[in-house]
Amino acid sequence: MMILSFAIAAMLAFLVLAYVRAPGWLWTVAVGLCVAGVLRYVHADDTAIMVTGAVFVVLAAVFNIAALRRALISNRVLAIYRRILPAMSQTEQEAIDAGTVWWDGDLFSGEPDWNKLLNYPTPKLSNEERAFVDGPVEELCGMLSDWETTAVYQDLSPQCWQFIKDKGFLGMIIPKRYGGLEFSAYAHSCVVMKLATRCGAAAVSVMVPNSLGPAELLLHYGTDDQKNHYLPRLAKGLEIPCFALTNPNAGSDAAAIPDYGIVCRQDFQGEHDVLGLRVTWEKRYITLGPIATILGLAFRMHDPDHLLGGVEDIGISCALIPTNHPGVNIGRRHFPLNAVFQNGPNWGKDVFIPMDWVIGGQAMAGQGWRMLMECLAAGRSISLPSSSCGMVKLAVRATGAYSRVRSQFKTPIARFEGIEEALTRIGGNAYAIDAMRTMTAGAVDLGEKPSVVSAIVKYHATERGRAVINDAMDIEGGKGICLGPNNHLGRAYQQIPIAITVEGANILTRSLIIFGQGAIRGHPYVLPEIAAVREADREKGSRDFDKAFFGHVGFVLTNAVRSFVMGLTGSHYVKVPNTLETRRYFQQLTRFSAAFAFLSDVSMLVIGGALKRKEKISARLGDVLSELYIASTVLKRYEDEGRNKDDLPLVNWAIWDCMFKAQQAFEGVLANYPNRFFAWACRWIIFPNGRPYTVPTDHLGHEVVRLITEPSASRDRLTAGMYLPKSEADPIGCLEAALIETLRTEPIEAKIRAATKEGKLTVHYPPEAIPAEARDKGVISADEYAALERVTRLRNEVIRVDHFPQDFGVSEIQQPTRHRAAA
Repeated sequence: MMILSFAIAAMLAFLVLAYVRAPGWLWTVAVGLCVAGVLRYVHADDTAIMVTGAVFVVLAAVFNIAALRRALISNRVLAIYRRILPAMSQTEQEAIDAGTVWWDGDLFSGEPDWNKLLNYPTPKLSNEERAFVDGPVEELCGMLSDWETTAVYQDLSPQCWQFIKDKGFLGMIIPKRYGGLEFSAYAHSCVVMKLATRCGAAAVSVMVPNSLGPAELLLHYGTDDQKNHYLPRLAKGLEIPCFALTNPNAGSDAAAIPDYGIVCRQDFQGEHDVLGLRVTWEKRYITLGPIATILGLAFRMHDPDHLLGGVEDIGISCALIPTNHPGVNIGRRHFPLNAVFQNGPNWGKDVFIPMDWVIGGQAMAGQGWRMLMECLAAGRSISLPSSSCGMVKLAVRATGAYSRVRSQFKTPIARFEGIEEALTRIGGNAYAIDAMRTMTAGAVDLGEKPSVVSAIVKYHATERGRAVINDAMDIEGGKGICLGPNNHLGRAYQQIPIAITVEGANILTRSLIIFGQGAIRGHPYVLPEIAAVREADREKGSRDFDKAFFGHVGFVLTNAVRSFVMGLTGSHYVKVPNTLETRRYFQQLTRFSAAFAFLSDVSMLVIGGALKRKEKISARLGDVLSELYIASTVLKRYEDEGRNKDDLPLVNWAIWDCMFKAQQAFEGVLANYPNRFFAWACRWIIFPNGRPYTVPTDHLGHEVVRLITEPSASRDRLTAGMYLPKSEADPIGCLEAALIETLRTEPIEAKIRAATKEGKLTVHYPPEAIPAEARDKGVISADEYAALERVTRLRNEVIRVDHFPQDFGVSEIQQPTRHRAAA
């Protein structure tokens, strides 16, 4: 019995020390006490005590005295690392070094600091930014028609383009000293989101000049002369920028672009022997390319004559080239899935440009890939999540109203459980997407360049956006698939794959970037270990590696124990902020964070360098990290918005959905682990009591649907920031009016049904005659009859589907409109 008690006490001590991440000296004391207890229990003689004590002292010295530990252990492990660690290319290194580690680092830690998350400032619009969103943005939305943009002009109208230039939409990120608006990232996000609720082409045309492109690169890396010349012109719309990166033969592997520039000397514009480059390129998918006046160009710079120094392959560089420069060819337009924003190819062969056209001048030659990687994080954090969020808010507002207004089998279709299931996903995903958008834009305003987080948000905002639009199309059926001025959804359905594809195709982003980059950047020890291996100063490398390696060992051990203990106890005893309704979610996310950190380390150990090629496993690990991040943003949003209890159904659904998906991702990793013993061991540690999460309940879904199919403060918060036209002649304005009138007249319709059932009404056909008889027989009043007439008219308009002449109106609409526009 004594042995059992001692063993239990020792095990509990081990679990406690590991759980609280006790320092090494405390482990040494604990082990020493344990050894002393064993010796005393077995009544060891003096010799045994002395030998055991000597062994313990030696081991304690080895593990606690850094110089001894390095000499006997760390340096030997370091030698192995140096042999097996694969070489890293310059572009890979720059991609890893780019951006900053933000909340993703906490999620990788296994012990997120939730107070830090909740203390991040809540993004807000300044008075000036609010005035812009409520003024020029609202006005521009009123000028826009998605149908006219796509079917008539096949571009923004000339009036809209001029308004965009005049009001400074193209210079939102440019500082005021250069004539720009100098808006925050959050304001940029709100502008793009609002435009996306009205017209996808407008959102893209505004967001691209304010995202990765000439203005962004000039702000961070341009010379003073370049800034002073171009930024005022970009801010005023005197220059239209585009950025040419994608080569047909490189695709998603942007670092492999074959476009090149040869350093040379040549006479140029009357000057003799000018240092410059002969650049040859072929680019496609270049947004704003067909109308651009200034071309941002990425190419690989070569110096075979060593005019710049001893290196021939200088690396990727970026330059600004006027599109009217001799040799620049601006091609015709691509046709990106009816979004009709300006997009097309361009090319040039042996086009001479002076060296001072390189962004940042000669000093930044070869720094283009680093420039792109550092700026890409901000672009992916704002532009695409915001445009997807806009489309989603449109779907929530419109499809929620449509499903309440539209009746089948004498019942609003929103009450059918099949429709309700899709509406639930629409509402819950919308809450999560907007939470992601807001928190991540706020991070950029804090000075972060969250490279891993930006990949998470870009991927999941666009993928969840696609799911929302698909669900909305399923609900609206024939109304959704027949294009025309009255269709509010069809263009979004056509255009959503564009967001999936650009700025890092989603398949690539999920399978290679989120975990592949996150495991190195976000992990507290992996990057320091790699840096120590590559450290030229071997003494410093030895010290750094020793610290990182033994920290890593302890990290794995503590996360294994924490995962097991929290799994065994249901994480009920985890200390988290006292957030009332959401406290349990913080506890469960802490548990999954520890489990994710543990499984990540085991995967890197068991699979090793092959993990890079095990894209499915890497993708699923990335899914866990992503769902933890999304759930964090949902909790942050709920707290920032003042814990509106009416919104709890949205919060609860979004969190349960995230946790269930994270649980599925864990299972996907373990079910496909190449080593089955480790798969069994990890499953036992992570899920000792089985898998705790199921899909969100149907009852919860019913509550979500109630919020988005009736006017409510929750519905308004969920769709805040979208454009809401007032006119009933507009499809969305008509839907809003129809929803209000539908709810107002439901009691009137109930009175008619009751009177019919009681035999007070005898007319049953045609349907429009029934209310008239009810009015005539005093069942309803004249005002109530008028209300029924109004709601019938609005309903008929809502369900109306556009129809066209045999030639789809080319002769009646397009040619005259184009003629008027040209005139």
